[in-house]
Amino acid sequence: MLARLQQITTLGGLTLALLWAVYFAARGQAAWAAAGALIIVFGYAAVLGLEFILLRRVGRGDPAPAPSARELLLAWLGEVLTAPRVFCWHQPFRSTLQADHLPADAAGRLGIVFVHGFVCNRGLWNPWMARLRAAGVPFVAINLEPVFGAIDRYVPLVDAAVRRVQEATGRPPLIVAHSMGGLAARAWLHEHAADERVDRVITIGTPHGGTWLARFALTANARQMRLGGPWVNTLAQREPPSRYARFTCFYSHCDNIAFPPSTGTLPGADNRHVRGIAHVHLNFHPEVFDEVWRRVRA
Repeated sequence: MLARLQQITTLGGLTLALLWAVYFAARGQAAWAAAGALIIVFGYAAVLGLEFILLRRVGRGDPAPAPSARELLLAWLGEVLTAPRVFCWHQPFRSTLQADHLPADAAGRLGIVFVHGFVCNRGLWNPWMARLRAAGVPFVAINLEPVFGAIDRYVPLVDAAVRRVQEATGRPPLIVAHSMGGLAARAWLHEHAADERVDRVITIGTPHGGTWLARFALTANARQMRLGGPWVNTLAQREPPSRYARFTCFYSHCDNIAFPPSTGTLPGADNRHVRGIAHVHLNFHPEVFDEVWRRVRA
């Protein structure tokens, strides 16, 4: 479903930009033709800019190191370049490019379950899956559906993926989760008391304590991610403190979605701060991949 929605928005935006340019160019208004087309195609960059302004204002006083203006600017640029590849190419048109990989000789290896975040699908992980497939690493990447449903409804999907990997490898898998996917993994751990069924959970830009931006949310899953909201607070209250020792949490002071920055951490977890990297771009940062690679190759 999400792939189809993003196909429509991507192709619709490009069509609108083309029609605008043709209409005004035909009337000899080249400046209007160029300006309007550029605004339609690159208007998302302004929205991202607003998110970074809010991030800086809301993040004042947060325990994470304060980002410099240069770090924020470079993080914005990284996100401007990364977002189209994810939301206009990999997810809408390449979500099935990399099939799940559970080879016949997977027994004994550490496998991975990939869990994406809000308004994403398994296509987010395409660069990861290509590298891991070439190295023979078993993995399953799921689609969290319904796209705008409650996070609790994703628990059976996570459970089924974990079972598939464990049956193929004979070992509890490593869960790698971006953004909301980390909350889905925690909800699964709670509902199934599944601590012994997972090797480790690595979260990337997950708003464990909720995010300030979710105050504007309309969908069920986004409302559950409100900063200090009832859903995230109830989940934390139900979890044993020892569970967080199984987590490695990557977070950034330039995360334009999960902020203030320390919301990406858990008490007692291996919390790793990555400087100057924004929300989606963080998913592809070498430090994050290297940690996963270290574990699967150990």
